[in-house]
Amino acid sequence: MGKIWKILLGIGAVIVGILAMSSKGSKKQFKKDLKDNKNKVKDIQSKTKKIEKEKKAIKEKIKKSDIKVKKIKYKIKDTKSAKKTISDFQKKYKNKK
Repeated sequence: MGKIWKILLGIGAVIVGILAMSSKGSKKQFKKDLKDNKNKVKDIQSKTKKIEKEKKAIKEKIKKSDIKVKKIKYKIKDTKSAKKTISDFQKKYKNKK
């Protein structure tokens, strides 16, 4: 019975040793992947900053154009009274012949 346990323990040790050796390779791969991911994150952050600056500039342009539109609309006169005057004039003078 003791020999069987020693054999099972030896087989278990061999399996653990094989797993430990294979995990070293995966650790190297993991570190490589981690480094690549960090570089990708830095690239994306730099692109994001650039896009945020462009977005801010576009918002400023929109704000300025909105102000210009408001000024132009303020200067334009309402035509309701002119249309009413014309229709009254036509009713009063054009229909009588």
